[in-house]
Amino acid sequence: MKPIVEYQDYHLLIKDYYEERKRTSYFSWREFAKVAGFSSPTYLRLVSEGKSNLSRVTMDRMVNAMGLAGYEVDYFKAMVNYGNAKEGERKAAYLKEMQKIALEYKVRVVDKEAVEYFDGWKNPVVRELAPMMPGATPGQIAKMCCNDISAAEVASSLEFLTKAGFLKKNTDGAYRQTEKNVTASREGMAYAVHAMQRKMMGLAMESIDRFGPQDRNVSGVTFAVNRECYERIAQEVDAFRKKIIAIVSDAEDADQIYRLNVQLFPMTWKLNNLEDAKNEKESV
Repeated sequence: MKPIVEYQDYHLLIKDYYEERKRTSYFSWREFAKVAGFSSPTYLRLVSEGKSNLSRVTMDRMVNAMGLAGYEVDYFKAMVNYGNAKEGERKAAYLKEMQKIALEYKVRVVDKEAVEYFDGWKNPVVRELAPMMPGATPGQIAKMCCNDISAAEVASSLEFLTKAGFLKKNTDGAYRQTEKNVTASREGMAYAVHAMQRKMMGLAMESIDRFGPQDRNVSGVTFAVNRECYERIAQEVDAFRKKIIAIVSDAEDADQIYRLNVQLFPMTWKLNNLEDAKNEKESV
């Protein structure tokens, strides 16, 4: 699904959100309406088709139902007001507000030509660190990284990041990010992202021994669920991740780079699979 700042029609956003959830989980318009607090199971479907509109009250329900956070909330409300506005001046004002937010919080969607970006931890870290150290040499940037990276590797990363458009070098030699956030498109990028995630998880394991509890937060919980419960937890994880992105997008005078890994995975097979296996064995 596209970043929210690439939408100007909230009806289409709701439609795409529903289709994305439907594609990846057991989700229905009835369930969507229930989560948003609507009694009619068809209301949101009508909104997605442009046959009905959200109000100032109902758009707040949608903010919570879709897990929007930070700038996404401001953009969504401006988009609803823009879509519902009749007068030219008011409509233009809401559009201007949307454009301002979109420009400030634009998300770079990486396509298959930029697979190199996800080749390990180095490019994402250098992309964040270089703008924080104006005028620094590759060697100085390398020394600030907790994990091994040479000055030559930093220089190579900076060259790639500028050529690919992730960073822009100013006339004074300092770097700035062209977009605040980077995400991967689903088509053709899963394998690259998975490779980076494996490496990041390895660094997370090492952090338990390398850093004290005051500098890292590693915790976990084991629990029993059914499919519906799993879907609800996964939705909460997605909402949490969006909130984290919103928090860091608003951070000023950052002085350190952190990585947050969130994992939710099965520890057993489903019990009905075990029953099927038993029945198959008994029938032999």
